[in-house]
Amino acid sequence: MKKIHFIGIGGIGVSALAGYYLKKGVEISGSDVAKSPITEKLKKGGAKIFIGHRAFNLASDVELVIYTAAATKDNPEIKEAKNKKIKTQSYAEALGDLTKEMHTIAVSGMHGKSTITAMIGLIMEKAGLDPTVIIGTKVKEWGNNNFRIGKSKYLVIEADEYNASFLNYWPKIIVLTNIEEEHLDFYKGGIKQIAKTFSDYAGHLGSWGTLVAYAQDEEIIKIAKKSEAKVVLFDISEESSKEEKLDLKLPGAHNLSNALAALAVAEVLKISDKIVRKTLSEFNGTWRRMEYKGKINGAKIYDDYAHHPTEIKATLAGAKEMVKEDGQLWCVFQPHQYQRTYKLFKQFSEAFFSADKTIILPIYSVAGREKQSIKKMVSSKKLVKKINDEKVIYLDSFSKAGKYLRKNLKKGDLCIIMGAGDIYQLTAKLF
Repeated sequence: MKKIHFIGIGGIGVSALAGYYLKKGVEISGSDVAKSPITEKLKKGGAKIFIGHRAFNLASDVELVIYTAAATKDNPEIKEAKNKKIKTQSYAEALGDLTKEMHTIAVSGMHGKSTITAMIGLIMEKAGLDPTVIIGTKVKEWGNNNFRIGKSKYLVIEADEYNASFLNYWPKIIVLTNIEEEHLDFYKGGIKQIAKTFSDYAGHLGSWGTLVAYAQDEEIIKIAKKSEAKVVLFDISEESSKEEKLDLKLPGAHNLSNALAALAVAEVLKISDKIVRKTLSEFNGTWRRMEYKGKINGAKIYDDYAHHPTEIKATLAGAKEMVKEDGQLWCVFQPHQYQRTYKLFKQFSEAFFSADKTIILPIYSVAGREKQSIKKMVSSKKLVKKINDEKVIYLDSFSKAGKYLRKNLKKGDLCIIMGAGDIYQLTAKLF
């Protein structure tokens, strides 16, 4: 392949694949609705970037068009590709082709995917296995890229469940972290449909693969019991029985679970325990996963991607361990997608109990995934009213949130700015 065009090239997954092919010497072009740090980095790397989707963005000599899951059938570039009879693939289909060619390790589940994928990739790198890694976040050790180019047969990927994308992947090892209600705009059948899709995906292993499964998740254990593959279980309760506990910089039980998943994969790959423990003890985390940004009024500020109630609870519980007696835990949260907020409204209302003070911002609307009928039924104001706690307030802009933080944060406090939308811009403005 000599020339590939990416639609939605600023997306975290699509950009990783674009970066991978760019480093492989393929000529890359791509478009997105807005300029971003990701599109600018790809541009500096040699990609030709267009802002806005137009038919003329597609050069006549393009051999393949890869599009984001958010792209619609009426996208002018997809239409133009079909008119010109250029091959088109979704991001998941294109990544799926790579999984068939390489010895693939896929990390799946509702939470922890990015962190575990980074941990596994770094462990394998330190062990000399030289993997290629495609991940949904940026990793400092790889030049703040969301991919790593390796020369071996190994490929480590973050395998997303949205839109059943992972059904395109054919790994040799699958990690399953947890299964619960999420992406209910796609999984209209709820947990039953979600579990069935995960089961179909795990079936891709056949009898020759390995399923690394979290032992305390009921739905995952059902899948493990039916699997023809070799099953390796990891369990957070077992950590206390190990001769030497893992020494992690990352706080919280959820990160211990993430590390145990990576440890289990390393054992399957026969990587020495010494390499694993050293790598995990040195790991500082990834972009927007409890990422330390600096101080305001002596209070430590962290940026985090959590956007599901379970993630919020786990992140806040872990952060609470880091707050000293004279400090308070703050959370500034931007709900992500009206549909998710509406479907998981009760769970969201119970997610912030670990925080001493919570600011909730307006809901971030996800283009192409929102229904007007749902937008009328849910709001951040309604969520704050449901929580009904003086520790939780609603502010309607980043500007007001920033001013409130500067006025009220004090030395010893810890503040997490949290969400999957554009709330990272608030963090940038603060500094």
